[in-house]
Amino acid sequence: MYRDVAQWSSIRNQILRKGISIRRVVRETGISRKTVRKMLDHPLPQPYRPRSRRYPKLGPHTASVRRMLQENATLPPSARLSIKAIYERIRDEENFGGSYGSVKDYVRPIAPDFGCIWEYTYDLLVSLEKKRAIDFLFLLSRADPPVISPARTEQFFRDAGRVISVTPKPDRRAQARQAAFDWMRALIQKKISLDALRREVGDFPDIAILLDRLYSGRLSDRNRSMAILGSRHGLSSDTVCSFLGIDKKTYRKYLRTFETGRQGAVFARKINTARKFDNEAVKQTVFGLLHEPPSNYGINRTTWIMRDLSRVLRETGRPACREVICKITKAAGYRWRKARIVLTSRDPNYTEKLGRIRSILSGLGPDEAFFSIDEFGPFAVKMKPGRALSAPGEQRVVPQWQKSRGCMIITAALELSGNQVTHFYSAKKNTVEMIRMMEVLVEKYHDRRKLYLSWDAASWHISKRLCQRVEEHNASILGGGGLMVESAPLPSGAQFLNVIESIFSGMARSIIHNSDYKTLDEAKAAIDRYFADRNAHFLQHPKRAGKKIWGKERESAEFSEANNCKDPRYR
Repeated sequence: MYRDVAQWSSIRNQILRKGISIRRVVRETGISRKTVRKMLDHPLPQPYRPRSRRYPKLGPHTASVRRMLQENATLPPSARLSIKAIYERIRDEENFGGSYGSVKDYVRPIAPDFGCIWEYTYDLLVSLEKKRAIDFLFLLSRADPPVISPARTEQFFRDAGRVISVTPKPDRRAQARQAAFDWMRALIQKKISLDALRREVGDFPDIAILLDRLYSGRLSDRNRSMAILGSRHGLSSDTVCSFLGIDKKTYRKYLRTFETGRQGAVFARKINTARKFDNEAVKQTVFGLLHEPPSNYGINRTTWIMRDLSRVLRETGRPACREVICKITKAAGYRWRKARIVLTSRDPNYTEKLGRIRSILSGLGPDEAFFSIDEFGPFAVKMKPGRALSAPGEQRVVPQWQKSRGCMIITAALELSGNQVTHFYSAKKNTVEMIRMMEVLVEKYHDRRKLYLSWDAASWHISKRLCQRVEEHNASILGGGGLMVESAPLPSGAQFLNVIESIFSGMARSIIHNSDYKTLDEAKAAIDRYFADRNAHFLQHPKRAGKKIWGKERESAEFSEANNCKDPRYR
């Protein structure tokens, strides 16, 4: 029967519980597939069943065998025929075509003490390896001739210090192979610490990357990592290839690539040089089509779509599927984008006005201040829509028709050097409110030498009355000295240059969108707090407008002709 009960149980556990395939167990242990299936059918090893006692070839010769056994009983032990002699006699004289084993199996049950020392020696020698068989014969030559029965022969060898055993000598190569398999399996199962692994395979820079690919990479990456680590551990190529199921040529390629290019080369994806999306002729054909209108090819569209591009390429002799076209266009930076409508100025003096403002800002002194001035509103105080984080299945609803709880206009000025906002609430947009803003700024910044007021080309910003009031103020301080005021109007139609529009956009997204103020005073209190917090922040962290913007302003609050500070969705 099968002797290694522990291995029997281990193989059953690997296949039935861990899901390891029978093929892998056969490859690693060397046990036949038939034996492994027996292990799965029975929880413990089963004893060998006796051979069938039917002797179809020996049947016609059994009478002769029994006759010779009866004759042996009357002869002295030294003259008796052995089982081998009986087998050879019926083979030669009666043309017996069976085996020696069948004769032995037939004789032993009916004559258990039959035989001699030479018969037992023959049976034992065929089960021993060469060296132990030679020792057996040497001791047998020193034996006393009266030793005849198998029991006495076994006793003789025990007395001589030789215990008869048919267990084969352990195969050291098989043991080394199994130890190597156990080490690689323990490494895959993370049973070997990093420090222990460094001691076993050596400390080199790429060991962490090899372990990462071994535990979380693709099958090919795991094989590469194990091949390199196994080689550095001193395992033979036969053992590693047998464990991984790879060819020796592949194994040598892994090691050669690692030695020449380290981990960057051994894990690099193989690139097919014949890829169609890398073909320059296909690329030129695709871009040539994109530069032509679809109408040139009888397509009633104003822009190309992938289906039409693929069809036209196929008709022109350069076939390419949609995926290839997408890879070519994406690699070149092409994206589907919607055209954006931008604000433009038609002021004939646009360049001169812009140049004057830039000149003022570039030379702005510490005793001067530049203000960007505009109005926000009018807007009604009621429930406002907007973007907000919502729970699954939750949908915020804002009624289309609502009763207004009040209406307001915010007039504000942003001082660019200190990033401070001055504001008040107005009933209308007119010249009176602009004069009021000028007087508020003159009073607040009385320690400065000069103020620059910049606003867009709205009618009340460039009215004669406002210009006259500025001239009167400047004339009143000519004799005694004081704060000068100078206007720096923006070009007409250039609201996108007004920096304070970015501040209004940030304020609207922070406290106007998604709001539901119950009264006008509540809305004003929120706006006052927003500007107060913003001003306090930039007092503690001084920065010029445009470097660090408060809240969620739409654009950087800096003066630039590329800005689009006006948010069309602020209402």
